[in-house]
Amino acid sequence: MADRKRQLVADEITEVALQLCAVKGFDATTVDEIVAAAGISRRTFFRYFSSKEDVAIQLLATLGADMRAELAARPAAEAPATALRHAVGVAIDHCVGEPVKSLRVVQLILRTPVLHARMLERQSQWRDVLAAELATRLDRDPAADLFPEMAAGMALNAFEAAMRHWSISDGAADPHELTDRAFTVIAPALQR
Repeated sequence: MADRKRQLVADEITEVALQLCAVKGFDATTVDEIVAAAGISRRTFFRYFSSKEDVAIQLLATLGADMRAELAARPAAEAPATALRHAVGVAIDHCVGEPVKSLRVVQLILRTPVLHARMLERQSQWRDVLAAELATRLDRDPAADLFPEMAAGMALNAFEAAMRHWSISDGAADPHELTDRAFTVIAPALQR
């Protein structure tokens, strides 16, 4: 019950912050404005988030672990391109599950340099965990073989390209279809 309440409070703070950022822009929105609009204290805000940037980026927090778990659950004989497409699909499903909120977050991240840098940092972590899982699946030595890291990087670039095009379309494009198109481009390079 406490975890559920904590999540509800974090969601409320996030929603207020996203609304303010949509109106004022990320850089112009202050923590003080967020706490005033959310009706909470600064102390409460910092109990949930370590910074203003974390409000937007926290939505990405579990995606790396979720994608890795999906990759690990894929059939062992499945082609790397197919397995990675399904892994990235977990992140796409998250966006499709909350399209309005996800679109606002993606657009905010892509147009705010500090948030985009944080997302790229997160993607670097995701690449490492996906590469490790792919190396295990393919019985390859990640220290000697470039394929797992390169394949994971290409999959995440496909994901980012799909998200960028979804953002540009203002949510009109289908993120799964965009991801499929991106994977069609990289699939030949993902052959073992």
